[in-house]
Amino acid sequence: MIDIKDKIKQLAQEYYNDVIAIRRHLHQNPELSFEETQTAQYIISLLKKAQVKYTAGIANNGIVAFIEGKNPSKKTIALRADIDALPIEEKNSVDYKSKNKGVMHACGHDAHTASIMGCLYILNKLKNEFEGTIKIIFQPAEEKLPGGAKLMIQEGVLENPKPDLIIGQHVFPDLPTGTVGFRSGVYMASTDEIYLTVKGKGGHAATPEKITQTVFVAAEIISQLKEIQKQAPKEIKTILSIGKVIANGATNIVPSEVYMEGTFRTMDENWRKKVHQKIKDTASEIATKNGAQIEVNIIDGYPVLVNNSEITEKAISFAQDFLGSEKVQELPLRMTAEDFAYYSQEIPATFYRLGTTKKGTEYIPLHSPYFDIDEESLKIGMGTMAYIAMNFMIHTNTKDTN
Repeated sequence: MIDIKDKIKQLAQEYYNDVIAIRRHLHQNPELSFEETQTAQYIISLLKKAQVKYTAGIANNGIVAFIEGKNPSKKTIALRADIDALPIEEKNSVDYKSKNKGVMHACGHDAHTASIMGCLYILNKLKNEFEGTIKIIFQPAEEKLPGGAKLMIQEGVLENPKPDLIIGQHVFPDLPTGTVGFRSGVYMASTDEIYLTVKGKGGHAATPEKITQTVFVAAEIISQLKEIQKQAPKEIKTILSIGKVIANGATNIVPSEVYMEGTFRTMDENWRKKVHQKIKDTASEIATKNGAQIEVNIIDGYPVLVNNSEITEKAISFAQDFLGSEKVQELPLRMTAEDFAYYSQEIPATFYRLGTTKKGTEYIPLHSPYFDIDEESLKIGMGTMAYIAMNFMIHTNTKDTN
């Protein structure tokens, strides 16, 4: 009798060409965050063809598909893929190059969607082998605040039924094809946007007594924000950076306004709140003592992404069983952010990485106009996620993880 692992590997091979075709269609037809109308319609067409139950229109372009095994109410797990693209002009010379000028799947969301669709096909084929329900989330707008995950959660994606856990998979060119990477516990940073405007009386640089030195005020604020970063506890990674400054004066003109933009990222939610207040207090103090006004706007971005230790350790063991221990690696902390973090703040979650670089080929980073994947990784992606999901459904009491 063929065991589940072999069945999944056979099915991954069987659906491989279909999944490549799905990925190439998506790559050719990318859509920006909150604009994924045609992408959603394409996904719906695939679900209809597969005769899989689904709900559409969640946060506009979000979709949830349901794979119901025997006794569907026994337990529920969720799998998630994001579907949006980036405002990047593709520079690859491939048959499936983006047709939409200035829009590209440079972060691999086409691969995420295609891979999870292959996983869906596999799980649908094996639905009589498990008890419970698997919710597959096709999520819009991962790349743009406030994030599709947050909006889908607000519209009830984690209810009716509520998943006991959620799993996400993301392409990772740093790893070779055939491997995956996990990290238990805190994995990715929160990310907030900082907007500062120094205001005062502009005028001739030769009459400093009659004007507000707005540029010097802005420079002092930037310098002191760097000091805030240094105050972070040693165990908490923190980045506080100003990346844009507009002081539209001249050699002999001090402007009435200086505008700044920056980012704040950290690995601790309590420290995050404290720094927000420190930024406001620091900017206000400096502006006041220099006779300037200050506007501070901090936009909350994605929270810290925390991989539930118990769920992650189990997922690692399942991946090792499926791929071999040497193919499963431990990941370092990342100061990049992901809106999957919203799910991880609500229910036990694990977010892992799929190696996508063919051995011996050039490394191309995410968000590059030349980014592409080794399509062999799609077979690994759909098979690994299906095997992890099946094992959680068959061998794990998910209720114990809450």
